[in-house]
Amino acid sequence: MNVLILLKQISSLLEGETDQTANLANASAFIMDNFQNLNWAGFYLLKNQELVLGPFQGKPACNRIQIGAGVCGTAFLRKQTINVPDVHQFEGHIACDNASNSELVIPLYNKNNHLIGVLDLDSPLLNRFSAEDKQVLEEIAKIIADNIL
Repeated sequence: MNVLILLKQISSLLEGETDQTANLANASAFIMDNFQNLNWAGFYLLKNQELVLGPFQGKPACNRIQIGAGVCGTAFLRKQTINVPDVHQFEGHIACDNASNSELVIPLYNKNNHLIGVLDLDSPLLNRFSAEDKQVLEEIAKIIADNIL
């Protein structure tokens, strides 16, 4: 995976489009297309003090997640990326898809540095997300967030 090319591709895919839904939909498709062994890639956005399902690729998912609940709600509450090598060992994990075994959740900040949601990635593999994946996907998440609000 050439990281610089990947970052340029996601930037050019989203630049110039002002519709949040269009950019999030394309971003989730881009991630699914460029990262192997994922079964879900999408977004939960803050609305009325809870995380609400946004555009995604994968099986149907939970519509709403309380802040502090599951991996998504915990990453949002802690304001930090959480890499869970085995979701079955994560206390309070919310199983939307029983095939998911590992998860990476990255908080999204808008241009004013306000927390607006999370990027959620699931894999059927245990220990799917490496330190390099985390770093690259955090960079991708920043590009996405800069282009949605």
